[in-house]
Amino acid sequence: MTRPSLIAAAALTLAAAPVFAQSAQQTASASAGSVQPGSQEWLRVRGEMYNRAPDSEQNPAEVEATARLNAEIAARNAAAEQSEMDGQSAYEQENARWQAETSKIETQRAQWEADTAAADAARAQWERDRAAWEAEMDACRRSGRVCISAPPQGY
Repeated sequence: MTRPSLIAAAALTLAAAPVFAQSAQQTASASAGSVQPGSQEWLRVRGEMYNRAPDSEQNPAEVEATARLNAEIAARNAAAEQSEMDGQSAYEQENARWQAETSKIETQRAQWEADTAAADAARAQWERDRAAWEAEMDACRRSGRVCISAPPQGY
């Protein structure tokens, strides 16, 4: 074979490798469907092996270390769960406080707007009363009479 032919053959082999791997995996998956999950056969089909040694063959130091590690992991998981619950509780309390404060501010804003509208209406009424009084006083002065009248309240 020539060098370009070897390169082409290698490239073809590399390109086809995923197809072969996938078909092998599908074959293993198809045969795994008929075995009990977790069984030795199920593990073997997936290329895994787990053979638990009898208790008499267990290394007590390893068993103790494994138990200690498992206990540490369980404690960290419990602490993380508690921390998450504490964080969620703190969030909910802060959110409730924020909502109450927002509601209070909105109520105050609505009251301020109502007070401003009432003040504007009172000012407009006073200006109308003042204009009417001034018109009345001008008419009285033009008639030559002595005019005695109090201006509208608030002047």
